[in-house]
Amino acid sequence: MGLFTSTPLPEPVGDHAPPVDEHPARIQQVIASLRQASDARITHPRRFRAQQLRGLEKMLQEREVDFLSALEQDLGKSVTEAKFTEIDVVKSEIDYAQRHLSEWMDSSTVKVPLLLQPAMAKVEPRPLGVVLIIGPWNYPLQLVLAPLVAAIAAGNAALIKPSEVAPATSGTLAKFLPLYLDPRVYAVCEGGSDTASDLLSARWDHIFFTGGEKVARIVAAAAAQHLTPTTLELGGKCPTVVDNHLLPTAKRIAYAKFMNAGQTCVAPDYVLSIGDSDALVDRLGKAITSFYGKEPLAHPDLGRIVSDRHFQRLRRLLSMGTVAHGGTFDEATLRIAPTILRNVDLDSELMREEIFGPILPVIELSSFEEALDFIAARPTPLAAYLMSENPRLQSIFSDRVRAGAIVHNAPMAQTIIPALPFGGVGASGMGSYHGRHGFERLSQMRPELSKTTVIDTFSTIYPPYSWAKRKIIDRLL
Repeated sequence: MGLFTSTPLPEPVGDHAPPVDEHPARIQQVIASLRQASDARITHPRRFRAQQLRGLEKMLQEREVDFLSALEQDLGKSVTEAKFTEIDVVKSEIDYAQRHLSEWMDSSTVKVPLLLQPAMAKVEPRPLGVVLIIGPWNYPLQLVLAPLVAAIAAGNAALIKPSEVAPATSGTLAKFLPLYLDPRVYAVCEGGSDTASDLLSARWDHIFFTGGEKVARIVAAAAAQHLTPTTLELGGKCPTVVDNHLLPTAKRIAYAKFMNAGQTCVAPDYVLSIGDSDALVDRLGKAITSFYGKEPLAHPDLGRIVSDRHFQRLRRLLSMGTVAHGGTFDEATLRIAPTILRNVDLDSELMREEIFGPILPVIELSSFEEALDFIAARPTPLAAYLMSENPRLQSIFSDRVRAGAIVHNAPMAQTIIPALPFGGVGASGMGSYHGRHGFERLSQMRPELSKTTVIDTFSTIYPPYSWAKRKIIDRLL
């Protein structure tokens, strides 16, 4: 029995069945090989890291069509959306790492107290060793390769476990990544729950997991057996408080919510409308129609739900409110039209669990203070959004709301800025990455002190402690 066996595997979609679990002996062989290469310090030189980053970039350029095809098969992503959200985002991360790699790898000196002088102290980034990256299905390329960029930049060996729920992307990664990166230190291991269990039973120097809270608890428990540090990128019901009911506000919310058919961890999960919501709902409907037409189920830019199991869950959620826009679906193609719900039951599954689909509840509140209380009473989200031009409300929102990220008037835009850390807090995760934050997350920031024995300044602190020595120590520290 595997650690993940409580979660059934998805139904095959298209020509791709879920990947077959790797044999445990094969998994141990791959891990041992990565460990051996890591111990040989193959990944440490700056030149090697830069070379591997270029190789990853080259793979995305030369195999773009293959990856776009795989993403279309797994999630029905249009070419434009897949390229922007999966490939271009990773390319941006690679480019940022290439430009700053030397700077990140440099040690930084630290001031030494007078008592220890002459001496030299510094902090030097060192590779952790071998990193396990477990990816999700909703952005099955971006959310394994972006952490891999951090692992490469930090000088680690890494094993990627793509999601079996996105089998075409998983297979494409397994096929091409070994052709562009050094296979001694970077590997892909396909499979389902048994493969994940076998991987988690091994010793790693860091585990990077992106997914849901339920499985994150399993990952954290397994990591604890070896005292392995983890980065857990989870989700949460990201709130969007709306004080500005104009059409541009509605368009930005609709764009962020319905990208990838709503299957995005930082998508607006629900809207809290301050005051009457009729105008906002009307403009959200107009925005949806302008994006996906009057027949959204047939529109090429609307993605589909990843599996029948997820589709049936979302169908059930559709009944937990009054449909103000959309509400149609096509079981044959696993598509659900972008839907706005009103009059939702706040105690229902719709409002207890992350929706992760193209359903947007709009809840009407009487005041901004009530919205803050509403958010505070629920688990910490990965992001919280405020749609308002009022600087005072923005300041209060930033001060009062606890979330992985605070964003004003640009939902989800924070994810494409490499210099900003991406990560959760509390129930939405632990640790952050992107840019330097990922480099440092997957590095040991090791202190180093060097002092000569030619001049023994320590003689002032050796026992016995006279009154004079105590005074000297007080002054020097």
